[in-house]
Amino acid sequence: MNYKVRGQNIEVTDALLDYVEKKLSRLERYFETPPTSDVSVTLSVIRDLHIVEVTIPLTGLLLRAEHRSKDMYSSIDSVVDKLERQIRKHKTKVNRKFRLSGSADHLFSDEVTQLPAGEEDMLEVVRTKRFTLKPMDVEEAILQMNMIGHNFFVFSNAESKEVNVVYRRNDGRYGLIEQG
Repeated sequence: MNYKVRGQNIEVTDALLDYVEKKLSRLERYFETPPTSDVSVTLSVIRDLHIVEVTIPLTGLLLRAEHRSKDMYSSIDSVVDKLERQIRKHKTKVNRKFRLSGSADHLFSDEVTQLPAGEEDMLEVVRTKRFTLKPMDVEEAILQMNMIGHNFFVFSNAESKEVNVVYRRNDGRYGLIEQG
């Protein structure tokens, strides 16, 4: 895998670069052939938080993970663990879907065939909610979201008549997802 490592508010030292490459190279064992696309790694420091973001574009799949902690090396370790869990979940899903058809892509190697005990249950829907979407503007949706204490809110946009989602971003501001 080719790594594109960049730093924001931090100098990417040779030691950091080596550590990132060493840890991310662990992921190569999960693939039949190593991905040819560039793995994007962003290391940043905001206040006293060390943030690592990794994006691995694959054919028909985008692996992405982010972790924040007080230590850059700890953040790197955690983000690699998150990516490994994503790969295992995806491989289990692909295996379940194509078990008998034999038409599964050989994107991942056969080294990991199932999720560890307990992680497969995480894919199960354990609760369903049904509600009527009230037409409202974005500002009212944000107020409703804050009032119920959630970090996202689904609503019918009164202007566009489409279903939208407002959400609270990690920086404390708000985002809007519109149908496309």
